[in-house]
Amino acid sequence: MVAQSLAIFSSKPQVSSSSKSYINLSRVGHIRDTQPLDTWESVMRYVRCHIFCLLGTTLFVDKSTVYFHAKYLPLLQNFDQISNYSWGSACLANLYRSLCCASRYNCKEMDGPLDLLFVWAWERMPRLAPIPRHQLALAEILVARRWSHHPQARKWMARIQANIRHAINIMEEFVWRLYIGIIIPAELHAHLDVCDMVGPLVSFECVE
Repeated sequence: MVAQSLAIFSSKPQVSSSSKSYINLSRVGHIRDTQPLDTWESVMRYVRCHIFCLLGTTLFVDKSTVYFHAKYLPLLQNFDQISNYSWGSACLANLYRSLCCASRYNCKEMDGPLDLLFVWAWERMPRLAPIPRHQLALAEILVARRWSHHPQARKWMARIQANIRHAINIMEEFVWRLYIGIIIPAELHAHLDVCDMVGPLVSFECVE
């Protein structure tokens, strides 16, 4: 792990005291933010640090939110290969696994890409949404940007669990359509028929 961290970040990792396999995300963020960006190597280092932070804070979040597993480091070494990974499928599978674990009676917290789950729920369950749909701006391909940094969205996050459960219980409308108001670039139309696949899903030590 130290060798991989030196190759990617040019710095030894700051690891968790309880598990030596987890790297401190704030340390990686500091390395990213202090890059001079005056050489190709520093730009690549910046990009690798940013992707590592993105994976650890948005796509594959665990319950610590402070550390991220070092097993993702090898994925950042070869930039010619990284674009061939199905990141969307992996993120979605990770969310399904998190939802499955959260449904157990003894689960106290949930991890995973919760920001994406919120956006999905707000787009399809108008009663839960913090912003009335008619007030939303038209979105291009970045759907979640319509909801980010909005004062009503921040206020929604402070709602208590009982209120949210009540809203779900009395909900009558569920939007079964595709995202409303989304402007799909013309170059993507030819690929819209590719909607699913059957194949092995490999997540390091797990194969499903």
